Amino acid sequence: MSIGIIFKIAAVGILVTILGQVLKHSGREEHAFLLGLAGLVIVMSWVVPYIYELFETIQTLFSL
Repeated sequence: MSIGIIFKIAAVGILVTILGQVLKHSGREEHAFLLGLAGLVIVMSWVVPYIYELFETIQTLFSL
């Protein structure tokens, strides 16, 4: 796992937070919620392959 993925996740988090606050203050709470949900989906699409690789490594380690 490279350090670049951590910076990507942090950048998405900062961007979603700033845009979410702007949307909330302009009275568009629904859009802010959808923006947060989209950010979560993007980050999960990056993280799930690493979780899968972790489970495969544990499975081979314990020969399950």
